[in-house]
Amino acid sequence: MSHTTKNKSKLLARVRRMKGQMEAIEKALDAEAPCNEILNMVASVRGAMTGLTAELIEEHIREHVVNPDRDDNADRAKGAAELIDVIRTYLK
Repeated sequence: MSHTTKNKSKLLARVRRMKGQMEAIEKALDAEAPCNEILNMVASVRGAMTGLTAELIEEHIREHVVNPDRDDNADRAKGAAELIDVIRTYLK
């Protein structure tokens, strides 16, 4: 079973929240809201998308490459944990 299937409801909830945020941006643009408000809303959506991307990549590594919590090879487990940390840092 794929990690996206196991976490389907959680992932869909995140996507639906982002959809709501995008709709709020659309409404703000239609209402001619101040640009700083719109920029803040866009930044929030970007942060949410980045968080979702990081989660998907991390779970992909754990599911399809190597899970550092379950791998018997200490070097490979350490490398996977380091890769996950780098991705989290990069996508902040």
